[in-house]
Amino acid sequence: MVTDGRLSGASGKIPAAIHVTPEALHGGAIGLLRDGDMLRLDTESGRLDSLSELTGRTQAEIDLSLEQEGWGRELFSVMRRTVSSAECGATIFE
Repeated sequence: MVTDGRLSGASGKIPAAIHVTPEALHGGAIGLLRDGDMLRLDTESGRLDSLSELTGRTQAEIDLSLEQEGWGRELFSVMRRTVSSAECGATIFE
């Protein structure tokens, strides 16, 4: 699993690359990846490289408007609006 999302509790037995920056929402290349793309993860250097051709792809428009209500999400809406990027620590504190 590769994500720019914030995960809590590690990944268990699922190999994961988390806190990929910059996030897709901020124009990061992770937004160009599609299911089935081949990737190379080098944990020593901290590099994640695509082995699939990304030329000509455009980043899908990210619409989070449908994700703001329900299932208690409004409780954390202030945090979602103020949280810094993963690269800056994914924190609401300055």
